[in-house]
Amino acid sequence: MGLVRSPFFIGLILIMLLGMAIYLRLWAIDSTFSKEDNEMIRRQFDLANREAMEEAADWRLKYDEEVERGAYRLKELMEVKEALEQKTEEAASISGRLAMLEKENLILLERVESMTKELENEKLNCSTRETQIRYVFLDEECRS
Repeated sequence: MGLVRSPFFIGLILIMLLGMAIYLRLWAIDSTFSKEDNEMIRRQFDLANREAMEEAADWRLKYDEEVERGAYRLKELMEVKEALEQKTEEAASISGRLAMLEKENLILLERVESMTKELENEKLNCSTRETQIRYVFLDEECRS
């Protein structure tokens, strides 16, 4: 068992040493960046940041325009709704007034009809009295 474990440990130690060598090499490459490289990277970052800010501003402008358009349409819709409600109220008022005028017209027609009947009755009474007066007058003439 000691023999089986010893090649395993030796392989493990070799892999660890190889990993440390690779890590140190990468660390050495990373630290070799010059100030110019750092400045170039910073400029690229600033440029990318500026582009992202401009794109965000464009999207914000589009959003603001859509919000403004939506608010304008909502205002128009409310005005149309108010106008419709007002017209509906006016129509209800007019129809109510029309019904009242129709009732009043019926009442007036009934009064005209009754007054016409009264007038006819009065005419009949007058003509009857007139004929009675003629008969009485003729009767008196005949007697005299």
